[in-house]
Amino acid sequence: MQVTNQMGDQHEVPTEEGVGNGKKYLLPFILITSLFFLWGMAHGLDGILIPHLKKACQLNNRQSTLIDTSIFFAYFIMAIPAGMIIKKIGYKNSIITGLLVFASGAFLFVPAANSTNFELFLFALFVIGCGLTILETSANPYAAILGPAKSSSNRLNLAASFNGLAVTIAPYLGGVFILSGINYTPEQMAAMPDATKAAYFLEEASAVKLPYIILGSILVLVAIVFYFMHLPSMVSKETENEVKPGFFSVLKFSHLSWAVVAQFFYVGAQVCVTSFFIRIAQKEAGLDEKTAAFYLTAYGFLFMAGRFSGTLFLKFIKDYILLSVYCVISVLLCLVAIYGSGIYIIYALGGIGFFMSIMFPTIFSLGLVGLKSNTETGSSWLVMSIVGGAILPYGMGTLIDMKHDDIQAGYIIPLVCFLVILFFGLVGHKVKTVES
Repeated sequence: MQVTNQMGDQHEVPTEEGVGNGKKYLLPFILITSLFFLWGMAHGLDGILIPHLKKACQLNNRQSTLIDTSIFFAYFIMAIPAGMIIKKIGYKNSIITGLLVFASGAFLFVPAANSTNFELFLFALFVIGCGLTILETSANPYAAILGPAKSSSNRLNLAASFNGLAVTIAPYLGGVFILSGINYTPEQMAAMPDATKAAYFLEEASAVKLPYIILGSILVLVAIVFYFMHLPSMVSKETENEVKPGFFSVLKFSHLSWAVVAQFFYVGAQVCVTSFFIRIAQKEAGLDEKTAAFYLTAYGFLFMAGRFSGTLFLKFIKDYILLSVYCVISVLLCLVAIYGSGIYIIYALGGIGFFMSIMFPTIFSLGLVGLKSNTETGSSWLVMSIVGGAILPYGMGTLIDMKHDDIQAGYIIPLVCFLVILFFGLVGHKVKTVES
């Protein structure tokens, strides 16, 4: 159904079944799906950046996790402003804004690399995180509502599958264009002349420039495409006059509150697994840097396969049931990563990638069930909870340093995370009526 606003413009009115059905929504859905791919590229490169900048900027484990902290802390800072931006300028203009902010952060990698300034790298990543926050706050609920409400989990998982595709491609490209494969021992570094050492660090840091220039340019082009495309509005007569609770009052929806907690721990778990993937592959499985990046690419492929297969499984299995089963399997695989040895540790981490693939979009869609006009506020909370990716990896890096570089011990953190998500899948997702 369409209505006409005071400006005389027609826009789509969503019903309980969603914004609409049919082929006319195929192109908007494809465009929204492209955003999932693009922010997947940003996050997929983090697993390459952490060991690379650790080497180029001479960092310890805890310092290297500040890469995660910078990008994911932006989610916490920007989640509320992102929701306000959406209400002020609409979903389409918010998406364009997010793309341009994202691109600005990518271009900042050039001066950061030229100066080998780790703090400037962190600022660039924070800017990227701000752009991603606006994009995710816009795109996740938009993808969920762009069709029948009963299939929102399926639709969100399908869009998120292309995020998984990016997670597969990004480590491969990072391994080819960023990682040099050159590693010196502390003794070799100590014996190296200062000029040679400075040249080596500059060359390593400069390897990130071309990939991020290309990424930033693509983001600008996509923003231009969105500018000229029509997207259905998410405005409804049924909800526009509905009394909305305040930002904190919306947490009276207990399933949303538990979804925020579960999302915090899920993102923390995902980032923990990938942040130390290359290091544990080198240290425990005896792989070189390039080969470890190849296995990280394989991890991304399994993550993508999990997203696509999960979308299929959700047609036959209740979303909360599938989420719970995958959590149990992920806990068991974490135990293998902690107590196993050799290449089996890497196989276990790859399995975790497959089974945690559906968790983010499933938690997101379960948290938004029945929120109606409070969807934007609920989405802001769910995006803000992504700050788990800033906090938990830092804790994992600290634990590894305390354990004298025992990376396996650090994987107790994602194990605990999956137990929390399991509780959400079994109990916390249940919707309870909220009295006005």
